[in-house]
Order: sequence, then structure tokens, then C-alpha cells
Amino acid sequence: MAYTTNPKAPQVRWQAVKMLRSGKSTREVARYFGYNQSTVARWERKSRLLNTGPIPTLSSRPHVSPLALPEETVSAIISKRLERNRCGQVVHQALLREGVSVSLSSVQRTLDRCGLTKKRSPWKRPHDATPRPDAAFPGAFVEVDTIHLMNPLGGRIYVYTLIDVHSRWAYAEVVEKIGAEPSICFLKKVLRKAPFPILMVQSDNGSEFSIGFTHALKRYGVGHRHSRVRKSNDQAHVERFNRTVQEECLDQVSYGIQTFRKALKEYLPYYNEERLHMGIEYRTPREVMQRY
Repeated sequence: MAYTTNPKAPQVRWQAVKMLRSGKSTREVARYFGYNQSTVARWERKSRLLNTGPIPTLSSRPHVSPLALPEETVSAIISKRLERNRCGQVVHQALLREGVSVSLSSVQRTLDRCGLTKKRSPWKRPHDATPRPDAAFPGAFVEVDTIHLMNPLGGRIYVYTLIDVHSRWAYAEVVEKIGAEPSICFLKKVLRKAPFPILMVQSDNGSEFSIGFTHALKRYGVGHRHSRVRKSNDQAHVERFNRTVQEECLDQVSYGIQTFRKALKEYLPYYNEERLHMGIEYRTPREVMQRY
């Protein structure tokens, strides 16, 4: 009979053996169960050898694998992996340098079989493939982020920050908490206050910039893309603004929501209209925007 993985097959074999032992012939039992007569006879012999009830289905794995890697090679692959925790490609090259002849696919299969490879989570969201636009004019591409300020006495204060990559025009707002709804409220204020239309917003992968924020941007005709995970340079402009606004503004006043809000209200006009920026040839954001 053909190989089967039917979980009820062991019990069927046992029923056939019991019918044989009750006096039925192999021909009658084979006809009853729909199997070949020799198959039923083989079940009966195996039942006597096992001396148990249901006859289990044996593994279909071959007893001999002539093309399998030698144990010495497998041990070398595993030891190289554990030695420096390098990827399969590096392990393969290291083994070749030591005179161990093995293919890259064999190395990767061995590492996978031994549980030495990192598996991608099935729940992990695929990276956003929205292309990064060229910041050729104000509003073409802006970056948004949040600053987390720890209270020495406990608790946190958050600051939403946004900067236009082309002109360096920036906006920030102090909030008590962050999330999808506060992010959308911040977005609405930015769209009202920005002296130019915004076409594309880039954020990190924080929960405050998740699908709800994306849908809100879409309703206002603004695109949204996420920065790459663990690639801080993707958000370099807004990260630098975060540092600047802390050093030049927030760190100069006492800790508190109201003091931070008052300080930002005074600092942002200076940042956008008076402060010289090295990244835009020692001009102010206002001077850059006047060209358009």
C-alpha cells in the first residue's frame, strides 16, 4: 500500500489483525478493508513482533543519506557560528579558508536545522516601500518626531517636533501624552501654521505614527512614509532639531508643561526667522522660503 500519514491508520491495522485472529482469512479481511492480501498478512506479522495494540506508522525518512554532510563538517559549521555569531555567508567563507569544502546552501541548511538562524516574525509588518521624495522645495518633504522628557520626580512630558528638510522651517508643541489622536491634532496645527503646503511626511515607526496617523494624512492629501528601522540617519534633520531645541530652549527653563510651552512660543519665531543655519548656507528658514 502507499505510504500514509492518516492518524487512524494504526487503529485500522489493529482491527484487521483482530479479524484475522478471530478466524477470518486474509482474503476476507483484505476484501473487507480494501487492501491487498499481502499487506494484511504483513500487518499480522508485524503485530506479533511488536506485541502491542495499534500498529504505528513508521517514519518515511531514509535509513541512509549518502549525500549528507559528514559529522565533522556539521560540527565545524556549528562551532564557527557559535564562535562569533556571524551569518551563514561569513561562516561559509571562514570554512573555505580553512580548507573545508562545503557549499553555502549546505551551511545555511545546517544552521537552520540546528536552530541557529533568526526567523522573521510572521506578525512583523513589512517595511514601508514608499519612495523618499527629493526635498526640492518647501513642503516637499518634512520629518516629524517626538521628544520624551523625563521628570526627576516621576512622569514624562512629550514634545512633538517637525522640520521641513528643504527650508529648515520647524514647529514644535508640548503635550502631556502621545498617541494617534494627539499626533493627528499636531498635524492639523502644522497644516494651519506652515507657510507652505506639505506633500510628504516622514516619521519613525512609533505607535503614535501608526495606521491612524497615516489615514489622517491621506484625508488631508498628504503622503506618509516611515523611516527604516534602526536607521537613525533617515530622520537626521528632525533628530538634530530635537537636540537643538532642547539645548537652546527647553534646558534653559525649569521643568514643567507651562514653562516649556511658553519657552517654545518665544523660541520658534527666533529659530525660523533669525537663527542662521549652517545647513542652508548661513541663512534663515524665512530667507529660504522667500525665494518661492
